[in-house]
Amino acid sequence: MASRAVRRYDPDRRRRIIDAAIRVVGAKGIAGLSHRTVAAEADVPLGSTTYHFTTLDELLVAALRQANAAFAETVAASPALADAAGDLAGALARLLGEVFEADRGRVELEYELYLAALRRPALRPVAAEWCEAVVLALAGRTDPVTARALVAVMDGICLQVLLTDAPYDEAYAREILARVLRAP
Repeated sequence: MASRAVRRYDPDRRRRIIDAAIRVVGAKGIAGLSHRTVAAEADVPLGSTTYHFTTLDELLVAALRQANAAFAETVAASPALADAAGDLAGALARLLGEVFEADRGRVELEYELYLAALRRPALRPVAAEWCEAVVLALAGRTDPVTARALVAVMDGICLQVLLTDAPYDEAYAREILARVLRAP
């Protein structure tokens, strides 16, 4: 009579799998992501990854959603953005600088996941959620159209920094963001 393996209750397994997927994408890019590589990174059986995420797109959606939540929380929690009389362009430029300074690799990873939506339609709603979350965080400081323009400019600045390996220039970012805020 064969003994049956005892199944452990593991409420954090799904989260560990998502965290592992983020680490795999960070180390190997999306091309290196597979259920097998994630299972090995998470130290879980392969069946656990396919149980929680039937497809890689489902896993990427969860990873992007988790990355989005972290950035949106950073924006929403920024005391500088809460100051209605403060310099919004300066606050946003400073915030971007802090994000780059804290973990540039994490920013690269988040944009890799974000840009994967170009080829993976399942990720597009999550990318749109990220934009909406940041627009909502800016809602108390500006109108929705200007908030969307600010998000687009911040994306552009981040992509330029990441793609050119240029250092982040807070003064430049502040000037460009201020121009958007001054636009008629």
